[in-house]
Amino acid sequence: MKKGIICILMLMLASCGEGNSSSFPTSSSSFESESSTVIIDTSSSEDETPVSKKYRNAVFDSNLPDPSIVKSVEDGYYYIFGTRDRPIRSLDLVNWELAPDVIFPVKPKWGTSGANVWAPDVKRIQGQYVMYYSLSVWDDVNPGIGIATASNLAGPWTDLGKLFLSDEIGVNNSIDPMAYIEEDGSVYLIWGSFRGNYVIRLTDDGLGFYDGSVQAARENKIRIAGKDTASAFDGSTFEGAYIVKKDGKYWFFGSSGACCGTPFSYTLKVGVSDSLFGPYLDAQGRDLKTPDTGSYVVKGNAQWEATGHNSVIMDDDGNYWTFYHGYHKDDHSKGRVLLMDKLLWDNGSQGFPHVFADVPSNNLKDGPSLFANN
Repeated sequence: MKKGIICILMLMLASCGEGNSSSFPTSSSSFESESSTVIIDTSSSEDETPVSKKYRNAVFDSNLPDPSIVKSVEDGYYYIFGTRDRPIRSLDLVNWELAPDVIFPVKPKWGTSGANVWAPDVKRIQGQYVMYYSLSVWDDVNPGIGIATASNLAGPWTDLGKLFLSDEIGVNNSIDPMAYIEEDGSVYLIWGSFRGNYVIRLTDDGLGFYDGSVQAARENKIRIAGKDTASAFDGSTFEGAYIVKKDGKYWFFGSSGACCGTPFSYTLKVGVSDSLFGPYLDAQGRDLKTPDTGSYVVKGNAQWEATGHNSVIMDDDGNYWTFYHGYHKDDHSKGRVLLMDKLLWDNGSQGFPHVFADVPSNNLKDGPSLFANN
């Protein structure tokens, strides 16, 4: 029997659980369930056809810079971690709520005095969740990257402390970490913000240096985008790197421009390589180690500005979706809110990924396709 029929028959008595955000666990915050549009599921339970719900940006209309998405194998929720104390979570990638607990009840103290946790990235590695986080203040001369672990994305998280500081690894402005895991289980860390983007290999549990020490990692690091770190800060290069492997090629997503002050120029760009270690080239064949390069994935429009710093996930129908932040162009009071759009890999962009029309969607659209039992 069609699930949608069941839901329609029961609407006079109760809401259909899979089609109503009120079926999610509630949060005491007024920010919960920021997305309001819900469509009744009309898929068949027999063939488990992936179905989607309608959405309209912003999917979480409160401050959530630097979103990084990961799915829980324990409870089926998708979690997004960002530069805020509490992550958000969703069962359908459309309706989002605040997760129960803050990431760190006690702020890490190993970095610059007064530093805060920025731009965490979480991956499941060898049966546990590993978080790589930046610890920094604005204009920090020596920010660094730390590690925390948890058995469940809901926490609690155990802070393992510092992986490295900028001066130890030899990369200025060492923030915005992203862990990449190869098919063979090898783990790599990509990081950097407008002072070069670099990669090193970690141990297979993701908790230490494959080369044995920070000194060896410093010597063996590889620059894959941006100018050499000895160069001055350059906003026309990249931060917030995120790498996706598709059809044997590596796609480097990175953000360029001014993210947080007028005039806003933040945009999301991409390059491609046959190797994790580069070279990454844009659609015009330009190396991303050069300023003012990269093919556009998304840029601002009349409704949104400063769009960038993304992560990517694939739905159950094989479609890729990018989550990124941006400001309401006419109202900055909500901060950098969460936007979502489908990535198109089409010939019109020479096979390079981008969102429709290269700008955030504003109208009601079909969201990610997910199995009904997810």
